[in-house]
Amino acid sequence: MRELRVDVFSTVDGFGGGGPRPAAYWGHDGPGLFEWIDAQLAEEHVTLMGATTYRQMAEVVASGDDPSFPRMAELPKIVFSKTLKPPLTWANTTIIDEPIETAVPALKAMADGLPMRTIGSASLVRSLFQHGLVDRVRVMVFPMIHGAEGEGPVFAGFPVTDLTLTSTTVLDDRLVLLDYQVSD
Repeated sequence: MRELRVDVFSTVDGFGGGGPRPAAYWGHDGPGLFEWIDAQLAEEHVTLMGATTYRQMAEVVASGDDPSFPRMAELPKIVFSKTLKPPLTWANTTIIDEPIETAVPALKAMADGLPMRTIGSASLVRSLFQHGLVDRVRVMVFPMIHGAEGEGPVFAGFPVTDLTLTSTTVLDDRLVLLDYQVSD
């Protein structure tokens, strides 16, 4: 059975975006983080995302010159959407307009399939958790507190989910990657 992994970037107080410092990675990027991102892209996998993330990422990749963009285009991508219609501009992208609760178990059951991971897509990730479809969650914690200026906690609206910590990694002497297995 294929593994479904969710990767989340979060501030210490659990916010995933916006807030007082909208710069990429809240201004806390570094060589360790970029090496980690490159290592994730080097692994063969299928990227799952929702329509909003697809639109944003396809535009960024088409107009940018980041060295990781060609690899992102090579990887197979699945977009869950009832609004997007082919042809899509980002190479190797498939649209699935079926309900997540039926489509994802079918994808996971493919014995010879690649592991799957999400990119962004907060509402998709919430739905995956609500339907008990996530096998592993990794939270990259950035050294910042949004406090009163945050837009909303990253795990708001999620079901109660028990996790088993499998590892921790410190990147750039300030970022902490928490790797959890979702408990049955």
